[in-house]
Amino acid sequence: MINVAAIQMVSTTTVNENLNIAQKIIAEAVSKNAKFITLPENFPLMARQNNDYQAIIEKFGDGPLQFFLSEQSKQHHIWLLGGTIPLESDKSDKALAASLLYNSEGECVASYEKIHLFDVLVNELNDESYNESNIFEPGDELVVAQTEVGNIGLSVCYDLRFPELYRKMHDDDVQIITAPSAFTATTGEVHWETLLRARAIENLCYVIASNQGGMHENERETWGHSMIVDPWGKILACVDRGPGVAIAAIDLDKQIKLRNNFPALSHIK
Repeated sequence: MINVAAIQMVSTTTVNENLNIAQKIIAEAVSKNAKFITLPENFPLMARQNNDYQAIIEKFGDGPLQFFLSEQSKQHHIWLLGGTIPLESDKSDKALAASLLYNSEGECVASYEKIHLFDVLVNELNDESYNESNIFEPGDELVVAQTEVGNIGLSVCYDLRFPELYRKMHDDDVQIITAPSAFTATTGEVHWETLLRARAIENLCYVIASNQGGMHENERETWGHSMIVDPWGKILACVDRGPGVAIAAIDLDKQIKLRNNFPALSHIK
C-alpha cells in the first residue's frame, strides 16, 4: 500500500504566489506520509488573458516551473505530478498543456501533452465559453508511465469525457489514472464525480484527480471536489472547495485480486 495525494488549489494570476501555495500544500501532504502527489491543471497560473500564458512558456527540461517541480520531488523524496504547465510547441503562438511526472530523485520521467482541448459553449445564457485551442496546441501521444508507484496513465481535465483514451492505456497495463483539472463549476456540479467514478469502474483503476476549486481572480469559477477513487468506484478521499489535499492509501495487490475476480477487462470484444 502507498499513500497518494490530490492537491486542490484556487490558483491566482501571480505565479510566485501559486508556487508558494503549492509548496505549502505539498509539505502538508508529505507530513501525512504521501509518496505520490498530484497538482491541478494550470496550478502555476490562472490567466486573465491568453498572452499571460505566453509569458511563462518554458522549453522542456528548462525553466523555473520545471525547476520548482524537480526540487519539490527531490527535497521530499516523493513522486510528483506537476498538474499542467505551458511548454513550447512547434507553433510560436501556441503552447502545449503539459503534465510532467517527476520521480523521487527530481527527474522528469514522463510528459503528457493534453490531447482534447476544451473548446465549448458551456452556458448560452451567460455566454460562458472556453477556447483552449486559441492558446494551446493539442498533443497526440498517449502516455502510461511504468513506475515504482504503479503504471500511471496521464490525462488532463477534458480528456475525462473520452473513455476510448483510457481503454487504449490497457495496452500498457494501466493501474492508476491521473486527471489534473480546472473543471468549471457549471459542468463540475453535474458531471465531475460521475466521470471520475465511471473511468475508475470501467477500467478497474485508481483515479487521482486534482482540481482547481473556487472563485479565481480572473472571475472564473472552478468546481473543486478533488478526489481519489478506487477501482470499484468508491471515493476514498475528497476536498470540497478551496485549497487543500485529499489523501488515501491505494493497494495495487487488492486491485490485482479485484481484476482477477471481476475480469471485465478480459471480456472486452
